[in-house]
Amino acid sequence: MSRIPKQLTFGVIIGNRGFFPSYLVAQAHEQAEALFSKLGIKTVMLKDGQTHLGGVETRQDAKVCAELFRQHRDDIHGVVVLLPNFGDEKAVAEAIRLSGLKVPVLIQAEEDNLDKMGLATRRDSFCGKISLCNNLRQYNIPFTLTTQHVCALSGEVFEHDLQRFAQICRVVKSMQGVRIGAIGARPASFNTVRYSEKLLEKMGVAVETLDLSEIFTRIKHISDDDLRVHEKRGILIENADASGIPADKLTQMAKLFVVISEWVVANDIDTTAIQCWTSLQENLGINVCSIMSVMSGQLMPSACEVDVMGALSMYALASASLNPASIADWNNNFGDDRNKCVLFHCGNFASSSLESPSMGTADIIGTTVGKENTCGAVHGRLKSGPLTYFRLSSDDFTGEVKAYVGEGQSVDDALDTVGCRAVIEVPHLENLLAWICNNGFEHHVAMNHSATGVVLQEAFTKYLGVNCYLHR
Repeated sequence: MSRIPKQLTFGVIIGNRGFFPSYLVAQAHEQAEALFSKLGIKTVMLKDGQTHLGGVETRQDAKVCAELFRQHRDDIHGVVVLLPNFGDEKAVAEAIRLSGLKVPVLIQAEEDNLDKMGLATRRDSFCGKISLCNNLRQYNIPFTLTTQHVCALSGEVFEHDLQRFAQICRVVKSMQGVRIGAIGARPASFNTVRYSEKLLEKMGVAVETLDLSEIFTRIKHISDDDLRVHEKRGILIENADASGIPADKLTQMAKLFVVISEWVVANDIDTTAIQCWTSLQENLGINVCSIMSVMSGQLMPSACEVDVMGALSMYALASASLNPASIADWNNNFGDDRNKCVLFHCGNFASSSLESPSMGTADIIGTTVGKENTCGAVHGRLKSGPLTYFRLSSDDFTGEVKAYVGEGQSVDDALDTVGCRAVIEVPHLENLLAWICNNGFEHHVAMNHSATGVVLQEAFTKYLGVNCYLHR
């Protein structure tokens, strides 16, 4: 089961400053409860009585708030600061620092009305937000801004910002303590998918390895009529039309699926990278693509060719949007259109992202291992719609993990080919491709149906310490 959090909890801080109208704090508290309830987000928030009106204004208020957050530290995915008036920037910053939370922080400041600028009704949140951000920077606390400098707590702009912030929090939480399963050895020809386990460990990402020989041995001890095999066969058939696949091949795939699944569960694996050729074809007579397609559809993505960084990229994409991610090659130009290209892989895309997915053979690999030994590849055209592409890479020369991200469209232009394929349109694609080449990125890219480029760029650059280039 995927560990990507679907239910989020936010710690909420309402700033206050005594010589501004305090009724605004009570009003913000009421509006916040309604908004978070509407969006299905749980909250940890001070109540009136714990502090004055549940706001944070003094050092003592900050301590009370911090203690409340510490009590729920394992549940809180992000902190939202609301400024219904100027607020006390020092008290709010101290509340976050004293809580010890290392989560994303969103700053909202309420807008003033021109007919309410008198002493009894004015807010000055416009100014208070600048002071708070200055203090947070002094405290080395990263934060996220709303689209507009000030916006109504009950308005559509802030609701949209809050949803975007939820995606950022989901990415940050998902990337903490990720465990990647590297199954098999990297294909000898693919130096491009080399990676640094030590740089990943520095990020808090662990890699657990499994040799294919162990898988082959475990498969031998599973009978064809095992209930686990029956279950996995049903899942594979449901994932894509398998009417053209021989029964014995489906059984072999199901056995492989059983072994991989049990190892994933036993080792708390979040995402996998599998040696998809040529050992599996030569020893088992099948492809692993359909299994990878199913796991990706379950938000436990799986990348080809032991591309560990690709698997991590897919996991990040899936966590941002809760949509399955797939991995592909930047593969072909699309005629003379320099803003379009073809993404392609033998057959591992999540089936829900495809038009009429079917299970077949991998004809390209089949030229070397025999077409009959490649049953299990998924065939289908990526559905049209918004697309986000993303790639993480470890760079031993600079000692850092780096990334790029951008958005485009999957389009339905005619394309006559096999496997999993897509025609995508990306603004200034030639500039992106030059950037990829000049910065030593791999030929694989993770992608899914979403519009989360800005979310991923902010999550990784601001909160995860990864320099991420945003292509526009």
